[in-house]
Amino acid sequence: MANTTTAQAHGRYIRGSVSKVRRVLDQIRGRTYRDALIMLEFMPYRSTGPITKVLRSAVANAEHNLGLDPSTLIISQAIADMGPSLKRFRPRAQGRAYAIKKQTCHISIAVASPSA
Repeated sequence: MANTTTAQAHGRYIRGSVSKVRRVLDQIRGRTYRDALIMLEFMPYRSTGPITKVLRSAVANAEHNLGLDPSTLIISQAIADMGPSLKRFRPRAQGRAYAIKKQTCHISIAVASPSA
């Protein structure tokens, strides 16, 4: 969305699986900024913290760079893409090693005024 009334923000290398982040983003996509903040505050998921941070950053970008009013903004785009995995090993029985992948993801959120 390369529209002039659209502002976006990105969160890179966020610890957490992309599927767990997407289930939260699916709930807030298309909602107003205020409704999304209320929903994120009461959801029982760990990924709501980084998502709230990226959402607030996108709204701050819209307010500062484009002069838009935060109370009128809607979430036009909310995407989570897979990031690199941290590879760790856990010791197991009989001298074996068990590989553990600690997943990361990239969160992108765009907010727009309703007239866009």
